[in-house]
Amino acid sequence: MPVKNIAASVESLQQSLESHQYICSKQIATAVYIANQLEKPVLIEGPPGVGKTELAKTTAEMLDLPLIRLQCYEGLDDAKAIYEWKYGKQLLYTQVLKQALEEVLSGAKGLAESVRRLHEFGDIFFSEEFLEPRPLLKALNAENGCVLLIDEVDKADHEFESLLLELLSDYQISIPEIGTVKAKTKPPMVFLTSNNTRELSDALKRRCLHLYIPFPDSALERRIVHARVPEIPPVLERQLVAFIQALRELDLKKLPAISETIDWARTLMLLHSEQLDPELIKDTLNVILKFQEDIENVELELSTLTQTAIREAERP
Repeated sequence: MPVKNIAASVESLQQSLESHQYICSKQIATAVYIANQLEKPVLIEGPPGVGKTELAKTTAEMLDLPLIRLQCYEGLDDAKAIYEWKYGKQLLYTQVLKQALEEVLSGAKGLAESVRRLHEFGDIFFSEEFLEPRPLLKALNAENGCVLLIDEVDKADHEFESLLLELLSDYQISIPEIGTVKAKTKPPMVFLTSNNTRELSDALKRRCLHLYIPFPDSALERRIVHARVPEIPPVLERQLVAFIQALRELDLKKLPAISETIDWARTLMLLHSEQLDPELIKDTLNVILKFQEDIENVELELSTLTQTAIREAERP
């Protein structure tokens, strides 16, 4: 059974996402719908800032499920991603064992029986009582299911991908000292995101549905801005989006993301702006551009870019 009955159709799912202020294409809604129905992880690729992480967060909100997030980085290992042992607690119990050693060995006949008794006592140290679950194991232990976000998986090492394969294919994790841990009731709905900083393995990709999210076209981006900043004047909304779209055509170190478009819209509203002008744009470029080199390059073409944005916004 799917984590939850996410929606009756792709169209209703798209509407549900939009009701939670995630404005998306039908392609995105279709991928989420299929992933839920087939209980498949979905690998979301695309440039930074197009809404990959936000899709997982909105899906969790829409389904009223907890979001468990694993932020990936170079050197990430099973101790931070899956589980580790509570070494402090084990050490404390070791002291208890030392104090109770005579009682444990009392009545033991010979070395073999003494060793057996110690071994039985020692097995307790590697039981679930001493296990500290990390995000992946927490997701399997979630009582009523959850949304698991494995964010920026391309930043982790190739070895970490191998740790994910069992979880992504069978929704289970093998712990040598305990055995196989499977999803308690319902498998988590899994989203993996990648900014394409490196190529992911074929083994990982085979286990996932693939979804690529590009930067939105002007019509979709206007809908996103309107949903997040509904008080923005229509003229300013069209001009702002046209300017952002023009910036993405330039050779910049970092293209403005959707989140930066929204931040810029909110900034312009704070400044009581009704429409764009070169001076206003120059004063607020730091909201949408994160490198001084990009800001300086755009300033050289500011007048032309502004006029182009205004003309584009006037088109029906």
